[in-house]
Amino acid sequence: MGMNWAENGPQIGLSAGSIMAPCQLPPWISYRIALVGPKWATCTRPISVPALDHYCIHKHISFAQTIYRTLLCLVIYIFEQNTEYLAYLNRIQFRPTSDAESGSNTGDSGRGSVSALQESGNESKENGAGGKTAQPVRFGWVTGVMVRCMLNIWGVILFLRLSWITSQAGILLTWLIILMSVLVTSITALSVSAISTNGRVSSGGAYFMISRTLGPELGGPIGVVFSFANALACALNTVGFSETVRDLLIEYDSQIVDSINDVRIIGSITVTVLLLISLAGMEWESKTQILFFLVLMVSFINYFVGTLIPATPQKQSIGVFGYRSEIFLENLFPDWRGPEGDFFRMFAIFFPSAIGILAGANISGDLKEPEIAIPRGTLMAIFWTTVSYLAISSTVGACVLRDASGNMNDSLPLNFTEACEGLSCGLGWNFTECQQSGTCSFGLSNSFQVLIQVSGFGPLIYAGIFAATLSSALAFLVSAPKVFQCLCKDNIYPYIGFFAKGYGKNNEPLRAYLLCYIIAMCFILIAELNVIAPLISNFFLCSYALINFSCFHASNTNSPGWRPSFRYFSPWTGLFGAVISVVLMFLLTWWAALIAFGLIIFLFGYVVYKKPEVNWGSSVQASTYNMALSYSVSLAGVEDHVKNYRPQCLVLTGPPTLRPASALKRPNKQKKNGSMIKWLNQRKVRSFYTSFKASDLREGARHLLQASGLGKMKPNILVMGFKMNWQESSSKGIEDYINTIYDAFDSNHGVCVLRMMDGLDIRDELETEGMLCSTVKNTVNDQIKTVFQSKQGKKTIDVYWISDDGGLTLLVPYLLTRRKRWRRSKVRVFIIGEQQTMENDRKEMKTLLQRFRLDVHDVIVMTDSERPPLAKKRFEEMLAPFRLNEGQLDERTAQQQRTEFPWKVTDKEMDALRLKSEKKVRLNEIIRRNSKYAALVLVSLPVPQADCPSSLYMSWLDTLSCGLHCPVLLIRGNQQNVMTFYCQ
Repeated sequence: MGMNWAENGPQIGLSAGSIMAPCQLPPWISYRIALVGPKWATCTRPISVPALDHYCIHKHISFAQTIYRTLLCLVIYIFEQNTEYLAYLNRIQFRPTSDAESGSNTGDSGRGSVSALQESGNESKENGAGGKTAQPVRFGWVTGVMVRCMLNIWGVILFLRLSWITSQAGILLTWLIILMSVLVTSITALSVSAISTNGRVSSGGAYFMISRTLGPELGGPIGVVFSFANALACALNTVGFSETVRDLLIEYDSQIVDSINDVRIIGSITVTVLLLISLAGMEWESKTQILFFLVLMVSFINYFVGTLIPATPQKQSIGVFGYRSEIFLENLFPDWRGPEGDFFRMFAIFFPSAIGILAGANISGDLKEPEIAIPRGTLMAIFWTTVSYLAISSTVGACVLRDASGNMNDSLPLNFTEACEGLSCGLGWNFTECQQSGTCSFGLSNSFQVLIQVSGFGPLIYAGIFAATLSSALAFLVSAPKVFQCLCKDNIYPYIGFFAKGYGKNNEPLRAYLLCYIIAMCFILIAELNVIAPLISNFFLCSYALINFSCFHASNTNSPGWRPSFRYFSPWTGLFGAVISVVLMFLLTWWAALIAFGLIIFLFGYVVYKKPEVNWGSSVQASTYNMALSYSVSLAGVEDHVKNYRPQCLVLTGPPTLRPASALKRPNKQKKNGSMIKWLNQRKVRSFYTSFKASDLREGARHLLQASGLGKMKPNILVMGFKMNWQESSSKGIEDYINTIYDAFDSNHGVCVLRMMDGLDIRDELETEGMLCSTVKNTVNDQIKTVFQSKQGKKTIDVYWISDDGGLTLLVPYLLTRRKRWRRSKVRVFIIGEQQTMENDRKEMKTLLQRFRLDVHDVIVMTDSERPPLAKKRFEEMLAPFRLNEGQLDERTAQQQRTEFPWKVTDKEMDALRLKSEKKVRLNEIIRRNSKYAALVLVSLPVPQADCPSSLYMSWLDTLSCGLHCPVLLIRGNQQNVMTFYCQ
């Protein structure tokens, strides 16, 4: 509100955003205002009060309106002087949207909220002018949640089975059944309220809340089960309606075919009409629900009035006597009859009457403020419906006998002498004959129409039954497609995306409506209410168990993202609700519980196997973090043991999409991290990928060796690719490569150098095929494979164990054969020995491997490793560019070149290391001869030495691994034992 002086008096303006609507005041009001003082008169700072904007729109206003408006403006001005109130007003009215929060660099923090309000005001005006039809229908907590939940809870069980359950279980146990059901639903409602107030709830109701809390693994299965359960509930209420219509037809001798087929015919027609109402849109559906609610209110009033009206002889003949203490006491206790006479059977039949608590949450996408409407409306609905169930069960038990014949001739004269047994005798009626023969047609135990008989005007109860059954059936027919549509949009399961499409301003799932209609129609054909009810009980109890567990799990993980504004819940009540729901499932119908759990386990396994690409910040992620952190901390206090040694590889690689054999960490652009991890996951490579920037290879590797991993989860093996272009590389590049190996050994890591004859970089292949290197999707789809992605069959894994490195060289091939693609491969171990002791060496090695429990196919002793090599010339030609020919230079020049080119090999160094070089050449010849058809070759990696120039060391690695078509792994442990044959 702002004040300014005009020529003809002060003007008061109420603003919506920055739009001022000035209101001219009469002169006498101007005089009164002027007396307040100049401060008030010159107050021009605007305060936005959008709710009051309409007071200043109309120019022609009455005198009373002017007085009222002026007083209102004065009150607002007083509040304006209170800075705390002003801050509160701005906070609740003009909280910035997510867009404003993310981009609030306007320089004026106050104008962001005002602008947001102005935009919303403009939008509302535009919608009012010409865009009204484009706006979806939104409901408040009364019509959208409370009324809808009450209509769902007041279903077929209330009118057609509650009186019968009271006769079987008695009033006390019926109250226990009601309160047990209410306990489960109330705890679930608290959990739903907590979840629904922890952020904006979109469409999808219970499925949306569970999936966003527990993740797609449990959300997906419950979405399918809950949608199916809602479709069954639609069938249940439709069958209840059809039974009532059939009984009316029988009463007037107007059957269509027979009692069962009449239910099927009427039910099919009814559900078709309900489908047409649903297809008309949520607005029509909501109006229909309001009509049903009013009819129900009238029918309840009619029933309770009927209990107060003195019973006529006709009513007494069917067991209705009005309030009698003796009838109430008689009906307090159970009287189990027939095969269904059991407490848990009664509970199973009654429980579907309490399942409507999620009716409001299921249309959360159509609510104005779901986080407010769902808790308030659901809890209010539970309270009032519980009161109604308790009241009806107790009043009907106080007014109606369990058995009555309906025969007016069974009334007793004043002085009767015939035999008479039971409570009815004291009330002037003899129902002994029908009780003993089991032919009584009326009373609580024999008739499902008791509420109609008790009421003041029977047709109104019929109208109530129709309203209760049809409203519940309609609500479930709307809920099931809404939930299923949300599930289909998430694309968790294949072949259901067809049902995700929405139509109209409310995004109505018309295709899902038809699917729900078909499912409901199939169960309507069963035409047995007591058969369908237990099935629904199990499916809904399963849903409630997961909802409660979701609340417990989210609370227990202590995730910072779990901040529900609804405070009246406890994680332990959620856990109790989950446990009691599961227990009740098996107590009610164990085979239906097994079916429900079997279906959920199957759907859960599928989602776990497929790993959908969704990330909803679920509590499972938070729990995984907590567990990982807890276990990592606990491991930190445990000393390492050789039996628990695991190779933890730190793999230096480029983008893994361009090097399919690689797995883990190495520099790359940060923005590609997500796509790289996605690529690795799709190829089922269990690894982490992290981009790391460094000026050179050695610096980056050194930092990674120090910083990678956490506690006992630190890598213990450095894996590198062989430097294929080392002969063309700069001296610094070669030095960095070899020094990286040095650093790994110095930091107590093992080292693996992998060489493939075609290399690991497939960039050239991608470019020749017309694909961009950065296009991860194409790479993933084409899945360019290497030997590591192919089945190896019965090929061999050859291990050339030249030196003992703690056992890593022998452990790696064993672990490799445990993988699916390498399972049939046979491991062969080659060792160096003498011709004279060959058999003893072989036996000793086999005995050692058996004690280590390593399954090795064969041990081969190499007795010719000391022979002069045949390919010596190739080695010398490869090394020639890196030789320092000192014989052709004078001493001064030779000394200068030794200083400038330390990586070159001098004659002295060559002579000192000639024997080692020849052994490498000879070993390569043996490898090429024996491992021509191997799947993989492992060779002990030479340890770099200080007196060995970098170029000579690279030539050793090149010589050892050249000439083979299979991958070669140069491997060396850090001399730490990784295997033991002891038990402790």
